[in-house]
Amino acid sequence: MTSLSTYRRVALCIFIAGLGSPVVNGAPLGLPPVPIPADNPQTPAKIELGDRLYHETRFSADGKVSCSTCHEKDKAFTDHRRVSEGHDGLLGTRNAPTVINAAYMKTLFWDGREPDLEGQSKQPPVNPVEGGLPNHEALLEVIRNDPSYVEAFKEVFGVNDASEITIDQYADAIASFERTIIAGDSPFDRYQYGGDKSAMSEAAIRGLKVFTGQGRCVSCHIIEETQALFTDNRFHNIGVGFKNIQGREAVIAGEFVKAKNAGADVDKTVLADPDASELGRFAVSENINQVGAFKTASLRNIALTAPYMHDGSQKTLEDMVTFYNNGGRVKEDDPFSPFLSGGIRPLNLSDQQQADLVEFLKALTSPEIAEQVTSTEIITEKRSD
Repeated sequence: MTSLSTYRRVALCIFIAGLGSPVVNGAPLGLPPVPIPADNPQTPAKIELGDRLYHETRFSADGKVSCSTCHEKDKAFTDHRRVSEGHDGLLGTRNAPTVINAAYMKTLFWDGREPDLEGQSKQPPVNPVEGGLPNHEALLEVIRNDPSYVEAFKEVFGVNDASEITIDQYADAIASFERTIIAGDSPFDRYQYGGDKSAMSEAAIRGLKVFTGQGRCVSCHIIEETQALFTDNRFHNIGVGFKNIQGREAVIAGEFVKAKNAGADVDKTVLADPDASELGRFAVSENINQVGAFKTASLRNIALTAPYMHDGSQKTLEDMVTFYNNGGRVKEDDPFSPFLSGGIRPLNLSDQQQADLVEFLKALTSPEIAEQVTSTEIITEKRSD
């Protein structure tokens, strides 16, 4: 289990400072204060409980899967798999995004199907290919039958006995813990906001110019005057996964909406059905213009969180930059998706510009996260099909 001391120290001192980063106006350098819901205030005891729940493997069908299975501290709070592995080795359809700085996200999951960390935390334990539990009552049964959990819930939520423990309390505790997983103070932050012009290499500085200029990366991965989340919290079709459903988009979308109207669960469907997964934000909004559109991921600590994209299809930063340079295509002669967002087109970057852009992306790594990561090697899954 992740050491509680780190998060207890953060919670007791200034929980929104984030894993030991230098603090500027109540947040790590380069980040704004963490938004805390009025109905779920942070407390040290709640954060500690959330840490424990986050690492609890009993909330799964085989007793081996927890939140940390797919979002491990020593893997930059992801799993380095193309798509995540659930109970009994089952594979989903989506790459696990990092939990680092997820507190700033306005929606959760690649398609934004949950509005906050509280809602997100309820889904994996009962998803058939993740935790595999039949319902939330099975999860609560574990908690209610563990005296140490019952005592913790009494302290944090004021319940009188085990029967009063709810799934919303479980979600509040995990979300509170996840809001302490914050990291800024990267070389970029020290260069851009700290006044240290020696913090980035010459190549990274050139890469920043590409990022904000010809590369137009900043259009979606936003840099502001005093902070940078490197996301616009919006959804875009950048061409990833297009060939998987090419020519069948309308049929797949129509079948999905029909099933959804008949009661199909979005969370369960998109992680079990590869075709439905490629619908992206459409699965939530049913807006045909959002077919294949996925949430803009933050680029912070991206050098530590390979592979990339919603399907884990890009193995390296170099692969990813090439994909964008080709206008949302792996190869220059691949077809364009008819659903591409308006800003996606060939960038015509030189080899040197692409290399510099990669160096800039590496400069978004927070030192305390780099110290925690023990491996960045991609884990290759073994499919039964």
